[in-house]
Amino acid sequence: MDKRPHLIPSLIAAAMLFIALGHLPYGYYTLLRFVVCGCAAFVAFVGYSGGKIWATWLFAFVAVLFNPIIKINFHKDAWQVFDFICAILFIVGLFVVRLPKNKSS
Repeated sequence: MDKRPHLIPSLIAAAMLFIALGHLPYGYYTLLRFVVCGCAAFVAFVGYSGGKIWATWLFAFVAVLFNPIIKINFHKDAWQVFDFICAILFIVGLFVVRLPKNKSS
């Protein structure tokens, strides 16, 4: 787990994004923005620390897309596509983003 500190946040974000594909109250989607933005920022940091610059940029984009401060508005159908793609992205990120084996202190 020390090579993948983003394991639990990524699983939580992916699960919430899959759940968001249903019809839920608006409050859930507000909570989703906070959770996904925070988790994506954390995975971006882990990607940067692990030397995966592409993951840093990709998850930083996800964090901006889901940020709760300056909301980006799309139609519900578009958000469902984004939710599904980002859920898959978090799952894939579990396998490809990790900290380096020899982390010098």
